[in-house]
Amino acid sequence: MQTEKTLIQLLSHPAPRSAPARAVELGQLGYMQWLGALPPAVPYGREAARALALAQPFEVASPAVAEFCRLLRASLMTPLSPLDLALPRPKRRGGTRMRRLSL
Repeated sequence: MQTEKTLIQLLSHPAPRSAPARAVELGQLGYMQWLGALPPAVPYGREAARALALAQPFEVASPAVAEFCRLLRASLMTPLSPLDLALPRPKRRGGTRMRRLSL
């Protein structure tokens, strides 16, 4: 259920193709959200493979989903290596005015 929610959020707030850094930020945030919502007793590999199978059809349509898929693939590779994850830097994105324009 959490995977579907994460994908819906990534697809409903698309990063412009002219801003690949924003797509990377959104994909990383989506991965961290998905990872944080995993129940403690489930096997990670099975859940990551399931999430990847659900996300792959949307990989071409959204750069943020492509980043999410890249992180899932990297986390399933052996030998394991640390993932490069970071929270986005604080930045003004237009606030109320931009939200109103998006409607």
